[in-house]
Parts: sequence; structure tokens; C-alpha cells
Amino acid sequence: MPKLVDGKKQFVCGCGYRQVAESVTITEKNKQKFQEIAVVEKEEIMNPIVEAECQKCGNRTAEYWEVQTRAADEPATRFHKCTKCKHTWRDYK
Repeated sequence: MPKLVDGKKQFVCGCGYRQVAESVTITEKNKQKFQEIAVVEKEEIMNPIVEAECQKCGNRTAEYWEVQTRAADEPATRFHKCTKCKHTWRDYK
């Protein structure tokens, strides 16, 4: 690999061998392309809304989703998120 060592251009091998390089131009290029990052201003509700009372604020609507948190032969855990205060809780029914 061409490298700049102590201000001198050299070819340097992984084994430690070095050789002076006289007419070599060393340039670096970034091969990765930058991806644009999206900024989310407001979270949109993508889950179904159900009737469930929030233990924190008393609101009676919440969105829900299910995740298989235990063994496959056991029921999935249902998560609720209050539509008013955003409090999240689990339902093990």
C-alpha cells in the first residue's frame, strides 16, 4: 500500500517491507455514498386504536401492537400506548 511515512512516499507491505516510491501520487477517495437522513417532526400513529384505560391519565383510547416475547407456544404480549400522554404498558391476556 502506498503511504506517507515521515514525509516520504513509500510502498509499505503488511509484513513490514518498505520501499521508497519516487513518482507516486497518493490520493484518498471515500467510496461510500452519503444517504439523506429523514427528520420526523411528529410521530404518526401506525397501530390500531382500541378502547383501553390508561393507568396514568385515565384516557380511554390507546394504540396497541403485539410482540412474541416468550416461547412460541405461549401467547404474544400485547403492548398499549396511550393516545393522550404516550404512557406505554403491557397486557398479558
